[in-house]
Amino acid sequence: MQFIPVILALVLAPLMRGIINRTKALLAGRTGPPLLQSYYDIAKLLQKGAVYSHTTTWVFRAGPIVTLSGLLVAAMLLPLGNCPAALAFPGDLVVFVYLLALGRFFTVAAALDTGSAFEGMGGSREVFFSTLAEPSLLLGLAAIARSTISRSAFVSLTEMLSQVSGHLWAESGLILVFVAVALFVVCLAESARIPVDDPNTHLELTMIHEVMVLDHGGPDLALINYGVALKLWLIGALVVGIVVPITSIRAVDIVISLAAMGLFAVLIGVVESMIARLRLVRVPQLLIGAATLTILALILEYRVP
Repeated sequence: MQFIPVILALVLAPLMRGIINRTKALLAGRTGPPLLQSYYDIAKLLQKGAVYSHTTTWVFRAGPIVTLSGLLVAAMLLPLGNCPAALAFPGDLVVFVYLLALGRFFTVAAALDTGSAFEGMGGSREVFFSTLAEPSLLLGLAAIARSTISRSAFVSLTEMLSQVSGHLWAESGLILVFVAVALFVVCLAESARIPVDDPNTHLELTMIHEVMVLDHGGPDLALINYGVALKLWLIGALVVGIVVPITSIRAVDIVISLAAMGLFAVLIGVVESMIARLRLVRVPQLLIGAATLTILALILEYRVP
Protein backbone atom coordinates (compact mmCIF):
# COMPACT_ATOMS: atom_id res chain seq x y z
CA MET A 1 0.00 0.00 0.00
CA GLN A 2 2.85 2.40 0.75
CA PHE A 3 4.10 2.11 -2.83
CA ILE A 4 0.86 3.52 -4.27
CA PRO A 5 2.05 7.17 -4.07
CA VAL A 6 5.28 6.27 -5.89
CA ILE A 7 3.50 4.33 -8.63
CA LEU A 8 0.94 7.09 -9.16
CA ALA A 9 3.70 9.70 -9.33
CA LEU A 10 5.71 7.75 -11.89
CA VAL A 11 2.69 7.01 -14.08
CA LEU A 12 0.75 10.27 -13.88
CA ALA A 13 3.52 12.88 -13.66
CA PRO A 14 3.67 13.59 -17.44
CA LEU A 15 -0.11 13.92 -17.48
CA MET A 16 0.19 17.09 -15.38
CA ARG A 17 1.96 18.87 -18.23
CA GLY A 18 -0.70 17.66 -20.64
CA ILE A 19 -3.47 19.12 -18.47
CA ILE A 20 -1.61 22.44 -18.21
CA ASN A 21 -1.08 22.71 -21.97
CA ARG A 22 -4.67 21.69 -22.70
CA THR A 23 -6.00 24.27 -20.22
CA LYS A 24 -3.91 27.03 -21.80
CA ALA A 25 -5.12 26.03 -25.26
CA LEU A 26 -8.78 26.03 -24.26
CA LEU A 27 -8.49 29.45 -22.63
CA ALA A 28 -6.88 30.73 -25.83
CA GLY A 29 -9.68 29.32 -27.97
CA ARG A 30 -7.60 26.51 -29.46
CA THR A 31 -8.03 22.75 -29.41
CA GLY A 32 -4.56 22.16 -28.10
CA PRO A 33 -2.39 19.05 -27.99
CA PRO A 34 -3.69 15.71 -26.67
CA LEU A 35 -3.54 15.13 -22.94
CA LEU A 36 -1.05 12.31 -23.50
CA GLN A 37 1.27 14.37 -25.70
CA SER A 38 4.01 14.37 -23.04
CA TYR A 39 4.02 10.56 -23.06
CA TYR A 40 4.34 10.55 -26.84
CA ASP A 41 7.22 13.02 -26.75
CA ILE A 42 9.13 11.02 -24.12
CA ALA A 43 8.59 7.77 -26.02
CA LYS A 44 9.78 9.40 -29.24
CA LEU A 45 12.94 10.72 -27.60
CA LEU A 46 13.72 7.32 -26.07
CA GLN A 47 13.77 5.80 -29.56
CA LYS A 48 16.41 8.23 -30.79
CA GLY A 49 20.16 8.11 -30.35
CA ALA A 50 22.27 10.49 -28.30
CA VAL A 51 25.14 12.59 -29.66
CA TYR A 52 27.91 13.70 -27.28
CA SER A 53 30.55 16.34 -27.85
CA HIS A 54 34.19 15.35 -27.49
CA THR A 55 34.70 18.26 -25.11
CA THR A 56 32.23 16.92 -22.52
CA THR A 57 33.09 14.51 -19.72
CA TRP A 58 31.17 11.93 -17.72
CA VAL A 59 29.46 14.77 -15.85
CA PHE A 60 27.41 15.64 -18.92
CA ARG A 61 26.15 12.08 -19.31
CA ALA A 62 25.56 11.60 -15.58
CA GLY A 63 23.51 14.79 -15.21
CA PRO A 64 20.11 13.49 -16.43
CA ILE A 65 20.57 10.11 -14.73
CA VAL A 66 21.52 11.49 -11.31
CA THR A 67 18.81 14.13 -11.48
CA LEU A 68 16.06 11.62 -12.22
CA SER A 69 17.45 9.18 -9.63
CA GLY A 70 17.25 11.85 -6.93
CA LEU A 71 13.66 12.65 -7.90
CA LEU A 72 12.73 8.96 -7.77
CA VAL A 73 14.04 8.70 -4.22
CA ALA A 74 12.22 11.93 -3.33
CA ALA A 75 8.99 10.40 -4.67
CA MET A 76 9.44 7.53 -2.21
CA LEU A 77 9.49 10.02 0.68
CA LEU A 78 6.23 11.76 -0.22
CA PRO A 79 2.81 10.42 0.82
CA LEU A 80 -0.42 10.97 -1.08
CA GLY A 81 -3.49 11.72 0.96
CA ASN A 82 -3.83 9.23 3.78
CA CYS A 83 -1.56 6.72 2.02
CA PRO A 84 1.90 6.68 3.68
CA ALA A 85 5.14 7.07 1.79
CA ALA A 86 7.31 4.11 0.85
CA LEU A 87 10.13 5.55 2.98
CA ALA A 88 9.38 7.53 6.11
CA PHE A 89 11.77 8.51 8.89
CA PRO A 90 12.23 11.52 11.19
CA GLY A 91 13.68 14.43 9.31
CA ASP A 92 12.96 13.09 5.83
CA LEU A 93 11.53 16.47 4.83
CA VAL A 94 15.09 17.85 4.90
CA VAL A 95 16.29 14.92 2.78
CA PHE A 96 13.43 15.62 0.38
CA VAL A 97 14.58 19.20 -0.16
CA TYR A 98 18.21 18.17 -0.60
CA LEU A 99 17.29 15.51 -3.15
CA LEU A 100 15.67 18.23 -5.24
CA ALA A 101 18.81 20.30 -4.80
CA LEU A 102 20.97 17.35 -5.86
CA GLY A 103 19.17 17.14 -9.18
CA ARG A 104 19.57 20.86 -9.73
CA PHE A 105 23.28 20.67 -8.96
CA PHE A 106 23.93 17.96 -11.54
CA THR A 107 21.78 19.70 -14.15
CA VAL A 108 23.84 22.86 -13.71
CA ALA A 109 27.09 20.86 -13.64
CA ALA A 110 26.15 19.15 -16.92
CA ALA A 111 25.40 22.53 -18.48
CA LEU A 112 28.75 23.93 -17.36
CA ASP A 113 30.55 20.83 -18.63
CA THR A 114 29.64 21.72 -22.21
CA GLY A 115 31.67 24.93 -22.06
CA SER A 116 28.82 26.85 -23.70
CA ALA A 117 28.43 30.47 -22.67
CA PHE A 118 24.66 30.30 -23.03
CA GLU A 119 24.34 27.18 -20.88
CA GLY A 120 26.64 28.69 -18.30
CA MET A 121 24.38 31.75 -18.22
CA GLY A 122 21.35 29.53 -17.66
CA GLY A 123 23.13 27.64 -14.91
CA SER A 124 24.01 30.90 -13.18
CA ARG A 125 20.38 32.02 -13.26
CA GLU A 126 19.18 28.64 -12.02
CA VAL A 127 21.53 28.69 -9.03
CA PHE A 128 20.66 32.29 -8.16
CA PHE A 129 16.91 31.72 -8.23
CA SER A 130 17.24 28.44 -6.32
CA THR A 131 18.91 30.27 -3.44
CA LEU A 132 15.68 32.24 -3.12
CA ALA A 133 13.28 29.33 -3.70
CA GLU A 134 14.83 26.73 -1.37
CA PRO A 135 14.39 28.80 1.83
CA SER A 136 10.69 29.15 1.03
CA LEU A 137 10.39 25.40 0.66
CA LEU A 138 12.29 24.63 3.87
CA LEU A 139 10.59 27.30 5.95
CA GLY A 140 7.19 26.28 4.62
CA LEU A 141 7.74 22.66 5.59
CA ALA A 142 9.02 23.80 8.99
CA ALA A 143 5.85 25.82 9.55
CA ILE A 144 3.66 22.84 8.71
CA ALA A 145 5.78 20.59 10.95
CA ARG A 146 5.35 23.09 13.76
CA SER A 147 1.59 23.13 13.20
CA THR A 148 1.26 19.38 13.66
CA ILE A 149 0.61 17.73 17.01
CA SER A 150 4.18 16.48 17.22
CA ARG A 151 5.62 20.01 17.60
CA SER A 152 8.97 18.55 16.65
CA ALA A 153 11.45 19.58 13.98
CA PHE A 154 12.32 15.92 13.38
CA VAL A 155 9.03 14.86 11.87
CA SER A 156 8.50 12.83 8.72
CA LEU A 157 6.49 14.03 5.75
CA THR A 158 4.04 11.19 6.24
CA GLU A 159 3.44 12.09 9.88
CA MET A 160 3.29 15.80 9.09
CA LEU A 161 0.79 15.65 6.24
CA SER A 162 -1.35 13.05 8.02
CA GLN A 163 -2.18 15.71 10.61
CA VAL A 164 -3.64 18.15 8.06
CA SER A 165 -7.30 17.86 8.90
CA GLY A 166 -10.33 20.09 9.13
CA HIS A 167 -9.53 20.69 12.79
CA LEU A 168 -6.04 21.94 11.91
CA TRP A 169 -7.51 24.23 9.25
CA ALA A 170 -9.88 25.65 11.88
CA GLU A 171 -6.96 26.36 14.22
CA SER A 172 -4.19 27.38 11.79
CA GLY A 173 -5.97 28.15 8.54
CA LEU A 174 -4.08 31.38 7.85
CA ILE A 175 -0.74 29.64 8.36
CA LEU A 176 -1.68 26.88 5.93
CA VAL A 177 -2.83 29.42 3.34
CA PHE A 178 0.47 31.32 3.58
CA VAL A 179 2.49 28.13 3.16
CA ALA A 180 0.32 26.82 0.31
CA VAL A 181 0.65 30.09 -1.66
CA ALA A 182 4.41 30.17 -1.06
CA LEU A 183 4.85 26.58 -2.20
CA PHE A 184 2.75 27.28 -5.27
CA VAL A 185 5.18 30.03 -6.24
CA VAL A 186 8.09 27.68 -5.54
CA CYS A 187 6.46 25.08 -7.77
CA LEU A 188 6.28 27.56 -10.65
CA ALA A 189 9.95 28.41 -10.18
CA GLU A 190 11.22 24.86 -9.72
CA SER A 191 9.22 23.53 -12.67
CA ALA A 192 10.27 26.33 -15.05
CA ARG A 193 6.74 27.63 -15.49
CA ILE A 194 5.39 31.10 -16.25
CA PRO A 195 5.81 33.75 -14.78
CA VAL A 196 9.32 32.62 -13.73
CA ASP A 197 10.32 30.75 -16.88
CA ASP A 198 8.73 29.71 -20.16
CA PRO A 199 9.22 26.05 -21.20
CA ASN A 200 8.27 26.91 -24.78
CA THR A 201 10.63 29.81 -25.38
CA HIS A 202 13.44 29.65 -27.93
CA LEU A 203 15.31 32.84 -27.03
CA GLU A 204 18.55 31.88 -25.29
CA LEU A 205 18.94 35.27 -23.61
CA THR A 206 15.64 34.84 -21.72
CA MET A 207 15.72 31.10 -20.97
CA ILE A 208 16.65 29.56 -17.62
CA HIS A 209 16.05 25.82 -17.56
CA GLU A 210 15.72 25.18 -21.27
CA VAL A 211 19.04 26.85 -22.08
CA MET A 212 20.82 24.41 -19.74
CA VAL A 213 19.66 21.39 -21.72
CA LEU A 214 20.29 22.65 -25.26
CA ASP A 215 23.03 20.06 -25.90
CA HIS A 216 21.02 17.12 -24.55
CA GLY A 217 19.08 14.95 -26.96
CA GLY A 218 17.50 11.56 -27.40
CA PRO A 219 17.18 9.46 -24.22
CA ASP A 220 18.99 12.08 -22.13
CA LEU A 221 16.44 14.74 -23.06
CA ALA A 222 13.65 12.25 -22.37
CA LEU A 223 14.98 11.72 -18.83
CA ILE A 224 15.21 15.48 -18.34
CA ASN A 225 11.65 16.11 -19.52
CA TYR A 226 10.34 13.28 -17.38
CA GLY A 227 12.28 14.63 -14.41
CA VAL A 228 10.74 18.09 -14.84
CA ALA A 229 7.28 16.54 -14.91
CA LEU A 230 8.08 14.45 -11.83
CA LYS A 231 9.33 17.51 -9.91
CA LEU A 232 6.10 19.31 -10.82
CA TRP A 233 4.14 16.37 -9.44
CA LEU A 234 6.16 16.21 -6.20
CA ILE A 235 5.84 19.87 -5.27
CA GLY A 236 2.21 19.83 -6.40
CA ALA A 237 1.56 16.85 -4.12
CA LEU A 238 3.02 18.87 -1.24
CA VAL A 239 0.62 21.73 -1.94
CA VAL A 240 -2.32 19.34 -2.27
CA GLY A 241 -1.32 17.59 0.96
CA ILE A 242 -1.46 20.93 2.75
CA VAL A 243 -4.68 22.23 1.17
CA VAL A 244 -6.80 19.06 1.15
CA PRO A 245 -7.68 17.69 4.61
CA ILE A 246 -7.38 13.95 5.01
CA THR A 247 -10.32 11.59 5.54
CA SER A 248 -10.60 8.32 7.41
CA ILE A 249 -11.14 6.26 4.24
CA ARG A 250 -7.87 5.73 2.39
CA ALA A 251 -9.34 4.91 -1.02
CA VAL A 252 -11.55 7.99 -0.98
CA ASP A 253 -8.61 10.07 0.17
CA ILE A 254 -6.48 8.94 -2.77
CA VAL A 255 -9.26 9.73 -5.26
CA ILE A 256 -9.73 13.20 -3.74
CA SER A 257 -5.99 13.85 -3.83
CA LEU A 258 -5.76 12.82 -7.50
CA ALA A 259 -8.68 15.10 -8.35
CA ALA A 260 -6.94 17.90 -6.45
CA MET A 261 -3.76 17.26 -8.44
CA GLY A 262 -5.75 17.69 -11.64
CA LEU A 263 -7.21 20.95 -10.36
CA PHE A 264 -3.71 22.05 -9.39
CA ALA A 265 -2.57 21.53 -12.99
CA VAL A 266 -5.61 23.45 -14.25
CA LEU A 267 -4.75 26.30 -11.87
CA ILE A 268 -1.22 26.49 -13.27
CA GLY A 269 -2.65 26.61 -16.78
CA VAL A 270 -5.00 29.44 -15.79
CA VAL A 271 -2.17 31.39 -14.15
CA GLU A 272 0.04 30.99 -17.22
CA SER A 273 -2.80 32.17 -19.45
CA MET A 274 -3.52 35.27 -17.36
CA ILE A 275 0.00 36.38 -16.39
CA ALA A 276 2.88 37.18 -18.70
CA ARG A 277 6.39 36.10 -17.95
CA LEU A 278 8.17 38.43 -15.55
CA ARG A 279 11.36 40.22 -16.39
CA LEU A 280 14.36 38.43 -14.91
CA VAL A 281 15.00 41.30 -12.51
CA ARG A 282 11.45 40.88 -11.14
CA VAL A 283 11.70 37.16 -10.45
CA PRO A 284 13.71 37.61 -7.20
CA GLN A 285 10.97 39.88 -5.86
CA LEU A 286 8.40 37.13 -6.46
CA LEU A 287 10.53 34.51 -4.70
CA ILE A 288 11.35 36.83 -1.81
CA GLY A 289 7.63 37.43 -1.43
CA ALA A 290 7.10 33.67 -1.15
CA ALA A 291 9.84 33.45 1.49
CA THR A 292 8.21 36.31 3.39
CA LEU A 293 4.92 34.40 3.51
CA THR A 294 6.65 31.36 5.03
CA ILE A 295 8.41 33.56 7.60
CA LEU A 296 5.07 35.11 8.54
CA ALA A 297 3.62 31.61 8.85
CA LEU A 298 6.39 30.63 11.26
CA ILE A 299 5.92 33.82 13.29
CA LEU A 300 2.17 33.21 13.53
CA GLU A 301 2.75 29.59 14.52
CA TYR A 302 5.14 30.48 17.34
CA ARG A 303 2.69 33.09 18.61
CA VAL A 304 -0.04 30.45 18.87
CA PRO A 305 -0.07 28.98 22.40
